[in-house]
Amino acid sequence: MTGSLRSRRGLAAVSFALTTALALSACGSSDSDSDAVSGGGASADTHTVSTAMGNVKVPVAPKRVVVLDTAELDSALTLGVKPVGATHADVDSGFLSYLSEDQVAGIKDVGALMTPNLESIAALKPDLILTSKIRHGDKYDELKKIAPTVMTENTGFTWKENFQTHANALGKVPEAEKVISDYAAHTAKVAEALGGKEKAAATEVNMVRFVEGADIRIYGKQNYIGTVLADIGLGRPAIVDKAKDGFSYDVSPEKIDLADADVIFHSTYGDAKKSKETQTVGSGLWKNMAAVKNDKVFPVDDELWIQGIGYTAAGKILDELQADLTK
Repeated sequence: MTGSLRSRRGLAAVSFALTTALALSACGSSDSDSDAVSGGGASADTHTVSTAMGNVKVPVAPKRVVVLDTAELDSALTLGVKPVGATHADVDSGFLSYLSEDQVAGIKDVGALMTPNLESIAALKPDLILTSKIRHGDKYDELKKIAPTVMTENTGFTWKENFQTHANALGKVPEAEKVISDYAAHTAKVAEALGGKEKAAATEVNMVRFVEGADIRIYGKQNYIGTVLADIGLGRPAIVDKAKDGFSYDVSPEKIDLADADVIFHSTYGDAKKSKETQTVGSGLWKNMAAVKNDKVFPVDDELWIQGIGYTAAGKILDELQADLTK
């Protein structure tokens, strides 16, 4: 079976799953969450969405959406929905900088990502709140009193499944199908630019993240950026199989040579010195790595490559990957 045939069948399956999910949700039964108070006025037209917290009745076409994490913000904007409110990430720009000023203009800041301001959220009179259980499960009872709250179980690695849940909640399933189709075409285009799937698979790529207050992370396969690399068909070095829970294999600057690969992308969260980036990239171990000697090391934006967690971010990452890997 050719790669293109697998892609078409995969897209058809995803499209069917999305359409089926919406059809089922339209006739689903309500539960206690359907009584959530919406200051914006709940629509008489509702459908039921399956969430990490059970079935939740939401408006068919919500008008005042509040998102409480970066992935949910990416999803909403990707689907053409501008939220009335969103939490800010722990970055200087507040909202992640890969999003344009026009995209985030008019969105009310409702507090830090992990500590959203419930009063600010309520003041916006939302008719839908999007977030995840891992982020705000402890605030669910309070949030659902403000508006119907749709939570996915987790974030990161499950971003594609989460996107489908967001699309269902936002009433944007057809739009989501197109986004998914366009993404598959984009990954195929990048693989072709690299010389085809076989050549892409023969190129081993590592993603290294310098994190203030933590060890250096060599990213595994069970995370957002890992899935993007896999979708192109890029190879990964053996070290990634040692990643804890598939997420990351953490090392000190003295063991950074374990991150060597054909190509290394690296980003920094926090201060360059405090995250050990300055110390590490200036070391002999770093400079002696094959990727460094072959000029195949590329610094990338942490806000885009690690924190965006959505299809809009992924599209920009794919463009950068193609540009860097074809140099």
